[in-house]
Amino acid sequence: MQAQDVMTTKVVTARPDTSVRDLAKLMVENRISGLPVVDEGGRLVGMVTDGDLYRRPEIDSEKRRGHWLEIFGIKGTQASDYVEAHGRVARDVMTTNVIAVAPGATLRQIAELFETKHIRRVPVVVKDAVVGIVSRANLVQVLAATAEESLERGLNDRRLRDLVLAEYRRLPRCFPGEGNVVVTDGVVHLWGDLPSRTELDALRLAAEGIPGVKRFEDHTYRTFGDPGLEPRSQSTVSVTGPEEGF
Repeated sequence: MQAQDVMTTKVVTARPDTSVRDLAKLMVENRISGLPVVDEGGRLVGMVTDGDLYRRPEIDSEKRRGHWLEIFGIKGTQASDYVEAHGRVARDVMTTNVIAVAPGATLRQIAELFETKHIRRVPVVVKDAVVGIVSRANLVQVLAATAEESLERGLNDRRLRDLVLAEYRRLPRCFPGEGNVVVTDGVVHLWGDLPSRTELDALRLAAEGIPGVKRFEDHTYRTFGDPGLEPRSQSTVSVTGPEEGF
């Protein structure tokens, strides 16, 4: 499998002049821990993660500093830490030496990057433009969805996933995100947080209605249970008319 088979294509991005507060809000609202920074032309110029934001004076969590002369003197790392902690916009805190992959990068190559570069996600780029993102969670989901036997998948599963995603985009209010959909050997696996089983049923039926889908596997959860959803009552049968003489 390749990056394009598992990547999330609806990528949340920021601009170099996005404020640090707005960066934090983007991460919280979209339940992500990092995002690419792109310029006016859509070209990738940096990455910001939650690790770049949690040491801040606003929340009294910045590192203890030495004297100002040390900060702006010999100890360049302290100066760098100060800039990151007090930076106001994305360009101040983002990592500019960005590791990225092409859509055809294999999952093995991506896993090796995660391990050797100590990162949790990689943007997928075509001519410096971000077309997707792959996280560690995506690889774990693929592992969970993979049968013990090594099966030849590839184009068929990729096409099925595209069809499932196209159908899910018609149900935006209950769709947990592209990165939560994996197709292996014709089986659709869905992860993520859903409001209730009603939304799950809609997504299940949408997937099962795609020709070629063999089965739907539910790995979702509901943070607050199923609020407002009454359990189904036991089936009953009402018979009208006499039963004599049957």
